[in-house]
Amino acid sequence: MKTAKAAGLAWTSDSVGAALFAWGAAGALEARLQGTAGIAAGAALMLLGGLLRLASQYGAQIIGFDEGRTLARLRRAALFPQLLSLAGPGAPALGATATLGIDHVAAEQARAARFDPVRQSAMLAPILVVLIVALQSRAAALILFLTLIPFVLGMILAGGAARQAADRQMAAITALSALYVDRIRHLPIIRHFGAQDRVARAAGGAAQDVAERTIAVLRAAFLSSAVLEFFAALSVALVAVYCGFALLGLLPFTPPEQLDYRAAFFVLVMAPEFYLPMRRLAAAYHEKQLGEAAEKVLAEVPEPVNAAAMADKVSLRDVVIAWPGHRIGPVSFELGASGLVCVTGPTGSGKTSLLAAIAGQVMPSEGTLETRPAEAIAWAGQVPLLLPTTLDDNLRLGRPEATDVEVAEAVRRVGLDALLARRNAGLATPIDHHGAWLSGGERRRLGLARALIADRPLLLADEPTADLDAFSAEQIIAILVADAKQRAVIVATHDERLVALADQVIAL
Repeated sequence: MKTAKAAGLAWTSDSVGAALFAWGAAGALEARLQGTAGIAAGAALMLLGGLLRLASQYGAQIIGFDEGRTLARLRRAALFPQLLSLAGPGAPALGATATLGIDHVAAEQARAARFDPVRQSAMLAPILVVLIVALQSRAAALILFLTLIPFVLGMILAGGAARQAADRQMAAITALSALYVDRIRHLPIIRHFGAQDRVARAAGGAAQDVAERTIAVLRAAFLSSAVLEFFAALSVALVAVYCGFALLGLLPFTPPEQLDYRAAFFVLVMAPEFYLPMRRLAAAYHEKQLGEAAEKVLAEVPEPVNAAAMADKVSLRDVVIAWPGHRIGPVSFELGASGLVCVTGPTGSGKTSLLAAIAGQVMPSEGTLETRPAEAIAWAGQVPLLLPTTLDDNLRLGRPEATDVEVAEAVRRVGLDALLARRNAGLATPIDHHGAWLSGGERRRLGLARALIADRPLLLADEPTADLDAFSAEQIIAILVADAKQRAVIVATHDERLVALADQVIAL
């Protein structure tokens, strides 16, 4: 807020530069017409005013940009944990989540960078211009002030309609993004069932809805601009008529003041400056609409798991995770600083969902869950996240500062050293996000190696021995049992050999 005020003051100082320029221009023109000295002084004043305007406008934009960038950084730092924790039947689609984290934050950033500073200026600069004009003509200052009153009323009415239109547009954009991403992800299935035409019609309808909402926003914006331009033109015209008739002595009443040529010229030059801050406000009004609509939507994003509830242990008391037509639990167990807990059950019984709840990614429907903070949890999933970079970068994803010795030891422990031996580039071997040249078992071992390298107090592993031969599975089991003596390990598994070695077994 302080930065927005600073940027607003910078925009407001632009009016001072305009006054210096106008006074210098009036003085230089008067000296030229009367053949007296003073042209150089007027030109110098014009130059000074122009430089002040340049500095104020440049500084205001720099300050506003920094404010928007800071706001976006802080917003995303707080928002991303919330978005990552959204799961379950009430969670938004992937495309909607991406829109929340990217487009909505960008809308807030644009509002902070452009609209908030000019709004501060629009509250101060017109008053400053009126005061400056009043030094030369109180009547002209009164004319400017009186035209401002109906203008404000008109903008309030137009702004209410614009806010509603922006809310509807933002909702339509979010829905379209969710639809688009979801359909692209499932394109092979859509083609398999021959549903291209139906999906295309649905996407076309959503796109048409966005277009209609956008037209409504533009219509409100054009209405606001029309109101602004009408009163701006009216105020300048009234000031021009007053000044011209006053100089010619044609006013139908006794003027309250005597205007000379220089004062009249100065007032006429400053009259458009009165509505210039409002013109800037109108130009940035679209950012205001979208920013407020985005803020409203982001305020409704559920909070992540309360960090205050996270402890140095894992404790579940009658925890239930409910999905439409499916219920997991109640589950109760407690795990301290070390030990091995195996979660078993048939496929689809909810083992992965329970691990996700312990990781803070799914909110339980019932019961009490105390878990460790996210930075204390290492995750080895069934389908590990792979980045399109090198094998080394993927292994260090959880702890980039890990030493080469630690990486090599983790690779050896999970049995990936034979894989590296077949690759001339070793850890520098490129990898795509699908892990195209990795088998299912190798991908799982890569995920486990990454979790070991992360070296965190709680290790969650989802089916770590699946897709492995007997020897490799025994190797992974030995790693988990050994690690459970130093840290807490929770494993979702069907492997009876691993279950037989667990300290606790949770059957779903």
